[in-house]
Amino acid sequence: MTITRQDTDGHRALQELEDDRSSVRLRAALAIGTAPDPRFVDRLVERCAIEPDFFVRDMLTWALTRHPVAVTLPGLVREVRSGRAQARSQALHTLSKIGDRRAWPAITRTLLSDADDEVARSAWRTAVVLVPEGEEAGLAEVLATQLGRGERETQLSLSRALVALGEASVAPALRAATTVPDPRVRVHALATQRLRRDPDAGFEYAIEEAKRVVALGGSGQEGR
Repeated sequence: MTITRQDTDGHRALQELEDDRSSVRLRAALAIGTAPDPRFVDRLVERCAIEPDFFVRDMLTWALTRHPVAVTLPGLVREVRSGRAQARSQALHTLSKIGDRRAWPAITRTLLSDADDEVARSAWRTAVVLVPEGEEAGLAEVLATQLGRGERETQLSLSRALVALGEASVAPALRAATTVPDPRVRVHALATQRLRRDPDAGFEYAIEEAKRVVALGGSGQEGR
């Protein structure tokens, strides 16, 4: 068997993915993505699950997008069921970058309500990218069950996902959420409605305005 220069360089890059220096790992991921080799996909996916550096993880995702979807999809779909939160989150992020709707069945209700906020945010973003035409309203209903969850960053991610689905898809779910007993849910739903109507309003302003409405006992639907 002939060993080519590309084989040698590729295997060296795989070894360098384990280096203690993030700069070396970054160059290794770049090298693998520059000269894609389906034999390396599993190692890239495995590294995504444990890589501590954000920029290296992003380069690993890029390297995976450089490989054939038929090769990357099975491993990534398997990873979204991993017991490791980072593995789920990074696999979801990579699926969103690939954008192949054959991965849609992997975006389960369980993922969309994952206990880990980073995983849930990744699932929301990915779901918006992959949702098949005609299923947006159903997705909006599931996402609406997460309204009121977490801190500002998490809430903003959810609002952006809902807004991206389009008014016709999200309006019923948001309208229903403005009438639930939990004031956090009502505030978040109202703020999301405001962002949908006025994207330039800013999330903090939308939240504060929604708090005033809820404090006064309103649902934000009066007069509509």
